This record gives sequence, C-alpha cells and structure tokens, in this order.
Amino acid sequence: MAIRKARTRIEKDTLGEMEVPASALYGAQTARAVENFPISGLRAAPAFVDATVRVKLAAARANGRLGLLPRKKARAIEAAAREVLAGRHRDQFVVDVYQAGAGTSHNMNVNEVLANRATELLGGRRGAARLVDPNDDVNMAQSTNDVVPTAMRLAALDLAPAVIEALSALAGTFEAKGRRWDGIVKSGRTHLMDATPIRLGQEVSGWAAALRAAAGRIRDALPELSVLGLGGTAVGTGLNADARYRELVVRELERLTGIPLTPAPNPFYAMQSLAPFVALSGTLRTAALELLRIGGDVRLLGSGPNTGLGELRLPAVQPGSSIMPGKVNPSMAEMLAMVSYQVVAMDAGIAWAASGGQLELNVMMPLVAFDLCHALAILAAAVRAFDLRCARGLEADEGRARGYAERTVSLATALAPRLGYARAAEIVKESVRSGRSIVELAVELGGLSPAEARRVLDAGRLTRPGRA
Repeated sequence: MAIRKARTRIEKDTLGEMEVPASALYGAQTARAVENFPISGLRAAPAFVDATVRVKLAAARANGRLGLLPRKKARAIEAAAREVLAGRHRDQFVVDVYQAGAGTSHNMNVNEVLANRATELLGGRRGAARLVDPNDDVNMAQSTNDVVPTAMRLAALDLAPAVIEALSALAGTFEAKGRRWDGIVKSGRTHLMDATPIRLGQEVSGWAAALRAAAGRIRDALPELSVLGLGGTAVGTGLNADARYRELVVRELERLTGIPLTPAPNPFYAMQSLAPFVALSGTLRTAALELLRIGGDVRLLGSGPNTGLGELRLPAVQPGSSIMPGKVNPSMAEMLAMVSYQVVAMDAGIAWAASGGQLELNVMMPLVAFDLCHALAILAAAVRAFDLRCARGLEADEGRARGYAERTVSLATALAPRLGYARAAEIVKESVRSGRSIVELAVELGGLSPAEARRVLDAGRLTRPGRA
C-alpha cells in the first residue's frame, strides 16, 4: 500500500506551533498571517516582493563582509534571493495586501521563504531545524520598520520610469500629429460653445505639452525616494546593526539596482514620514487628471460619426455594441478614463494613510506599498495601450473641421476692433437668429466690403496673433 505524503508540517514561532503546507517554503509566521488576514485575495506587487528580496540580499552581503553572518549562510541567502529574482518561488509570497501594520507579515514571509530555501541549498530540509534562521540570519540588522519603507522606495524607483516613458511616448505621438495637422483650421470651443478658430495642430500640441509636463513632475519626485533609512532598524537608532552597516548595505543596494542611492541623513524622518510617497502619488494623480481631460477631448472630437463633432476619426478596435450593428465606441479612451479614476482614488488612500502615522512609525505602509505600485503599473500600461491602439491611429476630418471653423459665430471677435464689441455682438445675435453667416452680416450690418469681410474673417488668419 502506497504511503501518502503528509499535506502539512508543524513549524514553531514565538507563539507556539503552527501547521504549514508541507510544500511551502514559508513558515509559521506567514501561515498565521494567511489565517489572520483572509481579506482581499490580493498579494504584494511583484516589484515590491523583488525590492524586499534585494534588501535581504544586500543585508546578507553587508553582514557577511562585517563578519557577523557566516559566509556560508550569507552565500546561501544570496543564492535563494537570486532564485526569487529570477522568477522562481513566486507562489510562496501569500500574505494578503491588507495585513498587520507596517508590513511585518510581508517582511516575515520573505524572511521565511529565503531561510527555508537557503537551508535546502545548504543540504537541510525546509521546515526542519533550519540551518538558516529567518529572524537571526535573513533579518539580521533589520526591522520591518526600515525594510518595508526601503522596499517601497526601491519598488517605486523601479516602476516609475515606465510611466515616464509611456507619457513621453504619448506626448511624442501627439507632437507628430500636431505637426501633421497644423494646417487644419477648426472652431475653438470654450464652455462647450463656439469660440474663435484654432488649428487642430495647435490644440493637439497643448495635449503633448501637458503630457511632457506630467512626465517631468514624476521624474522630479524620484530623487527623494533614493534616500534610504535602511539601517535605522526599529525606531531609527540603528540598534542591533553594526555602525558600518548602513553605508555598506546602501552601497550593496546601489550595485544591485543600478540606481544612485544614499543613506538618509536623518533616519528618523525616513521612518516616520511617508511624504515622499505622497509626493510621487500626487504627480500620478496630476497625470491621471490630464489624461482624463485629454482622453475626454478625444472622445468629444471623435463623437459621431453623423451626429457628433466628428473632427477626429478614432481607430476601430472592437465592435461597440451587442445590439447596434456597426457601432464603434472610443473604447481605449474609456479604458484610460477608468484607470485614471482608479489612480486618483488610490492617491486619496495614500494621502490618508500617510496622515495616519504616529510617533516613530507609520503602520499603514502595506496599503501605500500596494496602492502606489498598482497605480504605477496600471498607469504605465494604460497610457501605452491608449497610445498604441488609439492615439497613433487618429485621423482628422479636415473638411468637417473647416466647416465648423467657417460657421462659428465667434468669428465676429475679429470685428470688435473695427466695429466695437456691442456692434459685433448684434451681428452674432442676428447670425444665431437667422442662420446667416457672419461674413454676410459683416457686409450688411457692419459696412465692410465683401472682400474686406472675407479677409478680416478668414478663419486661418484668426489662428495667429494680432488684429485681422
């Protein structure tokens, strides 16, 4: 008769024994967290896991060089960490996003996975008397309180460049469209009502400039995140860490990430405050608001095809209706709006969480870590998809745009310097009442010759500075 393998094993922590899945690399503290926090089914962002693992790898190297961690253990921890960074054991990071304050459960999940795997690499068995201890070895000279904010910084620095790149690429797309469409005259609109003429290229150049500025704001928020409080341990004092550890571990992280990093001049500020994350999140919120505005303009200008503005033709990416044949919707702009709303909402969560710190620590870090990583990831993906599947395929209906430009009653603005504001306003009122053109009424009611009226009210001329 075949002997069935046990499905669980018993591990111990300071609270006593705990059943752990036999195949798990994690241990008792992680199992307790799984039992305690069956909240959302959401797990730590991969970038946050990677960042935490890099902290453990750097700490093992630094403590090994200081002679505090035996070289054999340090090398085994490093090897285990590199396996995770290569994509292995990802299913072992099982703690819910909404967990114990400060991220102790996440930190111990990483500690236990690396300790068990390092034990195996040294010839031991996972869950047995470990050759590498999660607290004494993997977490040496560390606390959740300095590891988690450091990992949050590294994750943000890892993810943010993709958002900057996506926004810059979309800006480039609109810059190219703006040059191509610079000769297309259309009616401007303010308050959603007729305004003076503008060139489509001018309008779109404003979108591009807004996106360039949004990318710049994100870039400007990153340097503060490269200042690390690692080495402050529990409250910033550095208790249980060698005096040389802070400099060593930050240099190791710099080598691992390729990002210039510095130890925090004031580790107490680095531990107490989440302001740098609020600042970065705020730039994402601003970018999202700009994307909502620009995406909304694309939807308005592309509305139709017969009963909307119809100045832009959006690429068809999927059927738009399950009942109306041939209908095409602005699906990519709608997706962009949904993501942008989500980013704005997560920014609110980050802001409230940042205000929830007390004394030496802000325990709301797990929420900030997840929301910030999620916001960075989905914003980058959404902007890339919108650029590829919508913006690059936009086409202009030049004839329709020109028709609107020639019919806008705000052409009469050019008459004000000659006839006065009140007389020009009377011409507008009569045009709206009768449906007759501003050019025709400028001759009849304004005393201009037909040639002068056509010259003064030429829509293309009115898109440039000066008096007509």
